[in-house]
Amino acid sequence: MELPWAEPYKVKMVEEIFMSSREQREKWIEEEGNNLFNLASDRVFIDLLTDSGTGAMSDRQWAEIMMGDESYAGSQSYLKLREVVRHTLGFPYFLPTHQGRAAENVLFSILVKENNVVPGNSHFDTTKGHIEFRKAHAIDCTIEEAFDINNLHPFKGNIDLEKLEEVYKAHPKENIPFCMITVTCNSSGGQPVSMQNIKDVKALSDRYGIPVFFDAARFAENAYFIKEREDEYQDKTIKEIVKEMFSYGDGFTMSAKKDGLVNIGGLLGMRNEQLYRACGNMGIIYEGFITYGGLAGRDLAALAQGLLESTELPYLKARIDQVEYLGNKLIAYGIPIQKPIGGHAVFVDALNFLTHVPREEYPAQTLAIELYKESGVRGVEIGTLLADRDPETRKDRFPKLELLRLAIPRRTYSYKHLDYVAAALKNIFDRREEIRSGLEIVWESEILRHFTILLKKK
Repeated sequence: MELPWAEPYKVKMVEEIFMSSREQREKWIEEEGNNLFNLASDRVFIDLLTDSGTGAMSDRQWAEIMMGDESYAGSQSYLKLREVVRHTLGFPYFLPTHQGRAAENVLFSILVKENNVVPGNSHFDTTKGHIEFRKAHAIDCTIEEAFDINNLHPFKGNIDLEKLEEVYKAHPKENIPFCMITVTCNSSGGQPVSMQNIKDVKALSDRYGIPVFFDAARFAENAYFIKEREDEYQDKTIKEIVKEMFSYGDGFTMSAKKDGLVNIGGLLGMRNEQLYRACGNMGIIYEGFITYGGLAGRDLAALAQGLLESTELPYLKARIDQVEYLGNKLIAYGIPIQKPIGGHAVFVDALNFLTHVPREEYPAQTLAIELYKESGVRGVEIGTLLADRDPETRKDRFPKLELLRLAIPRRTYSYKHLDYVAAALKNIFDRREEIRSGLEIVWESEILRHFTILLKKK
């Protein structure tokens, strides 16, 4: 018989997790204002809040940590990372930062001005937050297929070229600092962007003199989907695809806590030396010297190794197979999810799950709370709370998709854990008709409210 596929790694260390009672969970989540971010981690059984910095590092990454060079300037750990950024990602200039939003802060402080517009494909929360904090505007140019959960378009993260050109025509060039391509596109369900679309966006942007930057947190997963779904790339290695993909960008921001396979860290890459110098000055003010950027030398070294590991096919196959496994389980139970299944998470369609909960009562957050009470599983809302209020009207913005995201940490949970998550959601789905009210806001911050918001049952 043909041998079955198996994960290309084995477990070297385990961490005990605690199973609480439903009564305990109901009490805890009410005490924390129905905000899953407020929960202490020991009150969570399976934590799918995020895949950012929550994965397991390899033995080689831990070895790099032990060899970390903590010199303030020019450490050997930095030089290792520089080599990887230049040869794997293809960028001559880069700055390390303590995480992805720090890279955004440095870059946007230089490039984004009041009343600017930044087009892209469903900007994620911190990206949009940094733009709007500067009184600029993020314009979503994602293809419409992305907002139909049953449409099997293979690249739902793609940018609609007509929408993008409308932005370029409607605004002066000097008011568009760059176009941002998010790979994979988190807010549309972890959906990839095709290489052809990246090429087309670059060509269109070049015609209008607009730089193209990547939000590259999950660049390796995007490269995997290009290999799987674009015929001309099936025989290419992941590293070859990554190199070509980045060749169409003028720069990138990256939360290295995703496809860098580390617990902390970010990167800002550029091709323009003048921009690098300007960002370097800003980085020194906010992050630290240009060769450490708010990170310990050991973290720089672990990141260099992580970037090499995340761009290998066996790792990516194992990682994305887990996501597909959970997604297919939920589909078999009749639970509505964004399809095709994304790269880092399964996104449950809360509008078609909790049909009796009004949009004004935050159905995705309501579903997330129900899942925690049912099972101790922590997910996160990607919906109206995350979309935040319109900066001018201060009214809720209702996105086209209202999703519960189940983000799977890398090399962390077993398939039995995923079976448990699927069973918990099925239990809620079976009694969904009983859930007819949601939540209302008690307190919220002015921007990025979903991190600290307090809610109560309606």
